[in-house]
Amino acid sequence: MTDRGLRERNQRERGFEVRAIGWVESPLLERAGAPRQGDEGAPKAWVAFEAEVERGLRDLVAGQEVLLLTWLHRADREVLAVRPRGDRSRPETGVFATRSPDRPNPIGLHRVTVLAVDGPRLRVSGLEAIDGTPVLDVKPVLPGLAER
Repeated sequence: MTDRGLRERNQRERGFEVRAIGWVESPLLERAGAPRQGDEGAPKAWVAFEAEVERGLRDLVAGQEVLLLTWLHRADREVLAVRPRGDRSRPETGVFATRSPDRPNPIGLHRVTVLAVDGPRLRVSGLEAIDGTPVLDVKPVLPGLAER
């Protein structure tokens, strides 16, 4: 593809729309109080979905691992480099080589375990997102190649 073709394609792609299908309901209220990863003490939380997508939850079961994609709505979208985990002794690293929430498109990726399915709500463990975080999608964790 030519440089011009790439520029035109990029302009078109900037116009796509993503909408929230649900929201995190968590006792975590501020970024400062949230663990950096779900396995670092994240409390159990609920994910409440819009009624229009409830049918999409029907085959999820307790014990299943899923990936939640979220929009990290309190992120700084201007950040391109960070010191991993906020540790000033570590070298500055480009955000695309880190899991920093601050990045141009702050999409969160959370591997969680479903504890319960209650209508349009999922109870999960391992979710470090703060209360009110928009949910964009849910995807199952795929088994190893031999189990597919």
